[in-house]
Formats: sequence, structure tokens, C-alpha cells
Amino acid sequence: MTTDPITRAVACNLCTGCGACAGAFPEAIRMIEHPVHGRRPVVASGPAGRAAAEAAIGLCAGAETDHTALPRRDAVDEMWGPVLAAWEGWAADPEIRYRGSSGGAVTALALFALETGAVDSVAHIAASEADPLENVAVQSTNRAGLLRGSGSRYAQASPCEALGPIAEAGRSAALIGKPCDIASAARAAAADPQLADSLALTIGIFCAGAPNRSSSETLLCQLGVPEGAQITALRYRGEGWPGTMQARWIDADGTAHDSERVSYATGWDLLQKGRQWRCRICTDHTAAFADIAVGDPWHAPPVNGAPEPGRSLILARTPRGRRLIEAAIAAGALVAEPRARDVVARAQPNLAATMGAVWGRRLAMRVAGLPVPKEKGLPLFRFWRHLPLRAQVQSVAGSLRRILSQALWRPIRMEPGHDV
Repeated sequence: MTTDPITRAVACNLCTGCGACAGAFPEAIRMIEHPVHGRRPVVASGPAGRAAAEAAIGLCAGAETDHTALPRRDAVDEMWGPVLAAWEGWAADPEIRYRGSSGGAVTALALFALETGAVDSVAHIAASEADPLENVAVQSTNRAGLLRGSGSRYAQASPCEALGPIAEAGRSAALIGKPCDIASAARAAAADPQLADSLALTIGIFCAGAPNRSSSETLLCQLGVPEGAQITALRYRGEGWPGTMQARWIDADGTAHDSERVSYATGWDLLQKGRQWRCRICTDHTAAFADIAVGDPWHAPPVNGAPEPGRSLILARTPRGRRLIEAAIAAGALVAEPRARDVVARAQPNLAATMGAVWGRRLAMRVAGLPVPKEKGLPLFRFWRHLPLRAQVQSVAGSLRRILSQALWRPIRMEPGHDV
């Protein structure tokens, strides 16, 4: 395939859609939304586009990640990334806790960083005002802005589009994103001293995969939203833990309606069927490269699945992350109790199984002649060997079936007139 490396990463299903390439080279690379393939970069034709892509591929965690520099003390760090300390808690602010996807810890920590001057702005994603099924990268400097992005957004997102503006502004900023976003941000900061100076904090959100737009459209049908209705809001999580999914829409007469609700479990079961292939071969679901990582404490779920005030599992991965968490607890912005470092394994057993399956899935890709991401510093084969025999076989055989049924050998082309 004779094309630039960014377009090649997209074509080969290696792109995560993080937006780091577009953030670094906005004049030459732009992100577009595809209903099935997700948010993907399109490189401008000509020498300038190729040069930008050649430089940008070094930022792409979808194509390559290197875990060798991450500190490891034991098996916990090896499997889950550095865990300096762990807590279970929630935002002290009742509204932030209520609107958050679990305990509102991400928003509470980001707001605390703003209010104490640790950062001047926070880059995150929020629902597009023009189309609530899509996400946009935004920067917030106050509580209202952060609340706009509170709660999970189970749709494609490219928060790393903000990295370029962060570096240019030269002011301290935080970035909130999925693990793949944080990994690309780490690569970008390592390549750009100006960005490294400005990126004062990263907060990663546990992730089991990013559904595509088509999945959200299917969810709307499940919610009873009429076809062609004007959607004004789509809530995936929040308003209690684990929350419900609900849409708001306007009919032809201009009357606003709230849709039916479905439980988080029902909605996620539907949405996860539209996860991109790159998510299924991901090796980092808990943001190993972040300063702070936050996810659901599923080891102690709500009783009988009934909504309850949310709680978050909070991991400090770096000293500066730990300092911010401890300061937020001391100041009363975060209510949290310490947990054993291995709590993440109990809280996220599904992610442990997913990590174990990656080697088998990538083996299937190699058998089919597909390129796989470059990975350094993770014993993927050992993780796979720890799976039960049936799971080992399924990781390979099931992936081969998916490769055949989805024709994953066909290059993805994002230009209008091809796959769009």
C-alpha cells in the first residue's frame, strides 16, 4: 500500500480515532466521522500532507505503544499499569456525583485542579450541540463547562485534537480521555517539550471499547425515538449509578419529548456490538499512561441493579496524580477511602479477560495476513496462557470468524466516494 502512514493506519484498522495527528497538524490532517468506522483522520493530498503524516505517526498509540518505561513493582503493575495507590469514593458536590457516570470523581478532580490553580483549563469531550450523537473536543475553565461533559459518552471521540491548542497557548492544562487518548497524549508530550510543559495533568477513564454512531442510532430505536426526529440530547450514563440511557427529541410540531429509558446493562449490551475492531485488540483499558485513572467499582455493584448514588474507583499512577487526589480528599472536594492496590482486578474482571484474549486475537490477524499494532513491554502471551483453554481457543477462532464475516482485510477508505 503506497500511501502516507496515517492513512495506512486507518486503512489497516489500527487507528483509535484519538485525534492526536489532527491536533498536531490541523492544516494537513482533519478528523471526520463515519457511521461504522468511527472518527478517523483524513490527510491532505500533496507533499505537505505526507510530511505531516510522517511526523504524526510517531504520536499514534493505535499503531505503536511502549510500556517499557512505565514503573513496575509487581504483578499488579504489570497487568494494570502503575498503581501507586487506590481509593473508592465520589464527588463531594452532590450535583457532580449525580450527573457523573459513577461517582463523579473525574469531574470533581478536574474542577479541583482548576480551582486550586493546578491547571488553567481542562480539555475533554462533550456532546455536540449540533448533533448530540457526536462528540466534540472542548476546553473548559469552570464548573459549568466541566458539567457539560460529565457522564459517559459512548460514542466516538477525539479529545487529542486539543493538544495542538494546548501547546500553542503555553498555559497549564489537563486532559481527560480514554486510555488510547491518554497514550497518544503521552507520546505527543514526549515528542514536544512545549506540550510537555503545558500538559500538567492527565485523567484517564476506564474503557471497554468505543461504539460507533450506528450503534447510537440503534439505541434510539430501542428508546422508542421516531425515525427522523430532531434529537436534542442523548444520555448514556449518570443520574444515579449505574444510570439509565434516555434521549430527548423534538417532533415536527416543535414539542419536546423524553424517550423511554433502558437500563445501563441493556443499553451497553446493544452498544458494545458496534465497537470498532481496534478496541477488541487493545492492551490498555485502564489508562496506564495517565496520572490518574478512574472507573467503575464493579466488585461492589448496586444491589439488584437498582440505581444508587455513584461511587468511583480511583487509581493514582504517578506522584503528581497522587498528590492531586490526596489534596482533593483533604480539601473535601472528594470523599474517598483507601483500597488495596489489587482492587482493580476485582473491580474489572471482564477487562482482565479481555487483556488475556488479545494475544489470541492478534494471532488470528497474523494468520489472516493483517498488520497488528507494535507493542513493547507487555507479556501478552503469558496473559493469554493464563486463560482457560476454551477461552484461548475462542480468542483465535472467534477472531478468525469475525475477520471473515466483517471482511477486515478490506482497506478502510475515509474519503467521500469510497466508504463514506
